[in-house]
Amino acid sequence: MTENINLRYLFRITDDTGMFQHAVLGVPDPSEGYTTDDNARALILADLLFERSGEPRYEDLITRYLSFLLYAEKGRRFRNFMDYDRRFTEKHGSEDCFGRCILALGYTASRDGLPESIRGCAESLLRRTSAGCENLTHPKSAAYAAVGLSMWKAQEAAPPLEFLQKSLISTYQRHRKKSWHWFENKITYCSGILPLAVLCAFATDDPQQKMGLESLDFLSQLTFRDGMFVPVGCRGWMKRGGTPAVYDEQPVEACSMMLACLKAYETTGSGIYLEQARQCFFWYLGRNIARAPMIDPDTGGCRDGLKQDGLNGNEGAESLICWLIAALMAERNGWYPPEEYHVSENVTFC
Repeated sequence: MTENINLRYLFRITDDTGMFQHAVLGVPDPSEGYTTDDNARALILADLLFERSGEPRYEDLITRYLSFLLYAEKGRRFRNFMDYDRRFTEKHGSEDCFGRCILALGYTASRDGLPESIRGCAESLLRRTSAGCENLTHPKSAAYAAVGLSMWKAQEAAPPLEFLQKSLISTYQRHRKKSWHWFENKITYCSGILPLAVLCAFATDDPQQKMGLESLDFLSQLTFRDGMFVPVGCRGWMKRGGTPAVYDEQPVEACSMMLACLKAYETTGSGIYLEQARQCFFWYLGRNIARAPMIDPDTGGCRDGLKQDGLNGNEGAESLICWLIAALMAERNGWYPPEEYHVSENVTFC
């Protein structure tokens, strides 16, 4: 396969332990250590890269990131922050960390093209930890986990997935108002994961799919302006009845929204969602309010945010992973390299 996507920085920010959390510009910063969050995300990315080419170097990355999750698990929970000396600094991580781990493990366990030893390892860790989904109380934590369990077809996935489905439904019904079709009273970080989770967790013909599409449409009304994706900024976010914060815009928003739109396209066949997914991808390449490309052409890394006074020039793990997943999805659709455009049959993440 021709390597149109620059993957140089992926190998720069990964060492023999896993993926570093932060960087100073384009140089990974060991003093900030690692997080299980980032290595769970990186596991999904490595799965996609191996699926794309079958190259052994991506299989090596899969095992490195999966090994990190094995080490992070303790007492059927996951620790998150690790120092450079490979010591975790906490007894257990956040609910979001747990949900992201379930998502990554569910995705890995569902990949038929992976070696059985890798899939079996992911399933083994899922069997030890998935029951913990019933302790999740935060909507986004439940959403991450629901996406992962919806892909894992094992019998053990059914009880925790049913719990998460009920949790998402009740959360939405509790917060939904006439002019506020959302799961919380505030729109914050990684918003697209919530409608994505509903669209993944329920069958296409399930009435609850309406909830996923309604919430996605609501978020779209807030974040698309004249064909341009303008995510809600992290400097204030958006409270119910308020206005969206413009800055700082973060790469994770474009990726999560892109995946939600692709899933909505698969569900409905509506070209509107496909075009919205395309606009999310082009946010990275400069179709944003600053007209500033987020990608560093020298390293292949992604800047950490779009601020009022310009780009955050640091190139951390989360930003890189979100960019590369978005680029891989765009490549499947013929949007990358950007000069080409056609619609692929294989467009979905889950």
